[in-house]
Amino acid sequence: MYEILKKQALNPTVTLMDIYAPYVAKKAQAGQFVILRVDEAGERIPLTVAGYDREKGSVTIIFQVVGGTTELLNHKEVGDRLQDFVGPLGKPTETEGLKKVCVVGGGVGCAIALPVARKLKEQGCNVTSIIGFRSKDLVILEEEFKAVSDTFYMMTDDGSYGQKGNVCVPLNEMYARGEDFDEVIAIGPLVMMKFVCLATKPHGTKTVVSMNPIMIDGTGMCGCCRLSVDGKMMFACVDGPDFDGQKVDFDEAMSRARSYTEFEARAREKACNLFKKEVQ
Repeated sequence: MYEILKKQALNPTVTLMDIYAPYVAKKAQAGQFVILRVDEAGERIPLTVAGYDREKGSVTIIFQVVGGTTELLNHKEVGDRLQDFVGPLGKPTETEGLKKVCVVGGGVGCAIALPVARKLKEQGCNVTSIIGFRSKDLVILEEEFKAVSDTFYMMTDDGSYGQKGNVCVPLNEMYARGEDFDEVIAIGPLVMMKFVCLATKPHGTKTVVSMNPIMIDGTGMCGCCRLSVDGKMMFACVDGPDFDGQKVDFDEAMSRARSYTEFEARAREKACNLFKKEVQ
């Protein structure tokens, strides 16, 4: 069983947890993910490795409460234990040889982008970070990004914090000033990654995206995370989760992701009702 060592609410819907999982912590790398079960009867869900401490044997996960399992997970407290915590899975983000990179994170995707930015900085890379949120109350990991960035931009859609606008605004401004990057790494909502790729395409900048948002089973068995990459069918969990964003069919991926929205909402409502009955 895997003990919860730390629990912290980052915003009203996003929670950070440190899980005692020494064998996972020993080998985890930026860009990889784990599969967990909250209890014996629970479903298996993939969550990205947001950090790790090899000495303490802990792995950090950051999740947004959107469905039944994340609702159940969010009701766990420090000292509670998870049924399963398997990993690391997926291919690590490739960072070797990069000298100047722009890391773009959107919403809870910043939890995936942060360890990538940290790894790049540790390798001596010049890191520009752009992180974006809908509003100030949803901001997470600001100080952590600042600590690993040479240049940092905070964006909010409504202008309630940082600069007003989406993550493409500072990216386009940098291109207009003549700046360029060895690579742009974008991690966040599918629509955000799509428009980052549209912004970088005219400049020929390689753009890597993480397709974690469409994963469900995490082993390639369910087929739900299949996507078209350069006209070929691939699976986010076993072939990625990182892909060349210029080759990904985002419209197809977004259409598939929308098909699970109603199911997730019903599952979360069921979990919430279960806890209400327990309280009563």
